[in-house]
Amino acid sequence: MRMFRGCGRYVVVAVALLAAAGCGASTAKSGTDSAVRGQVSDALNELVRSGMPGAQAVISGPDGEHTVTAGSGDVATGAAYAEHAHFRIGSVTKTFVATVVMQLVGEGAVDLEAPIERYLPGVVQGNGNDGNRITVHQLLQHTSGLADFAPESGSERLPQQLDQMSDGKAYRDFTPADLVNIALSLPPQFEPGTQFLYTNTNYVLLDMLIQRVTGGSLAAAINSRILEPLSMHDTYIPLPGDTSLHDPHPLGYRKVDGKWVDATDTETAWAGAAGAIVSTGADVNRFFTALVTGKLLPAAQLAQMQQTLPMQSFAEMTYGLGLIRFQLPCGAETKELWGHTGGIPGFSTIAIATTKGTAAAVSVNTEQTNEQFSTTFTTIACAIA
Repeated sequence: MRMFRGCGRYVVVAVALLAAAGCGASTAKSGTDSAVRGQVSDALNELVRSGMPGAQAVISGPDGEHTVTAGSGDVATGAAYAEHAHFRIGSVTKTFVATVVMQLVGEGAVDLEAPIERYLPGVVQGNGNDGNRITVHQLLQHTSGLADFAPESGSERLPQQLDQMSDGKAYRDFTPADLVNIALSLPPQFEPGTQFLYTNTNYVLLDMLIQRVTGGSLAAAINSRILEPLSMHDTYIPLPGDTSLHDPHPLGYRKVDGKWVDATDTETAWAGAAGAIVSTGADVNRFFTALVTGKLLPAAQLAQMQQTLPMQSFAEMTYGLGLIRFQLPCGAETKELWGHTGGIPGFSTIAIATTKGTAAAVSVNTEQTNEQFSTTFTTIACAIA
């Protein structure tokens, strides 16, 4: 199991049908026509029937915002997934990081095609890895060839403390440099620029790049460049030791021996640019809408961000610079949306937006999703596209 699942790499698990109280879908804040709300509600109910504890979709657009929930935010009490719920967005964090980097590119502070060695001298060296041959562009697009600091569980090369899906507290003292050093203990996976391989290490290096160029932290850069301008008051990067979520929030779960186990309180600050952000559906929608409609980047940098490459095993998804292009079959038409996916202990998220100003953030309160999750996502995406 991967520590931070991005790009739609969700574990498919056989799970029992959940029959907890509160499994009916509910809606709030109408702002989209009833037909769309009905499609979203039906899709989430089907997802819960397939075995997920709870699910929520926040739909935003020019005509307003509304929330649809199904299942439980607390399987013990049957309490619903709270409106305005905070949840961990996992690798959706990467789009925030990529946006900051591209803003720096637009300002002339970073050269997209420069080697990472220029900004982090001596950092990417050893075991055949060479920062002189890996560009900022390749880090953003996962074509660097670097190994992941969190490869598949059970790897003989994976440090024991990372080969545990626990509450994350064992990783609290890991710095970005520590994570990069873990990856550099492995040889490169391929020649830089020749293949796509989703690798969390790339974004840890981009965190270090942002710190070096701006002179401040990743959190400070995201706050000043994205969160404050967009009034995203419910989005934050947890501090080390802050393992809880801001209220309101559902409980996040892992399935162990056929039972849902509370995985809400998790140490994720060490993950930083790889997947630490906590947000809400409304805030995530605000971010992706602003991004794809050109409010966060100059036109040239947004165009660069949207130049995509094929992803292994995902014919309907291609990867740009921290941004996924979804081309989904919606009846007789193919619809285009932009966004990212994320999974982290306790939560899975898919965030999407269209250039016409509609967006949806879909979250479930477990990382251990199933095939129905993809089906539900496609239904919701087609409804808003």
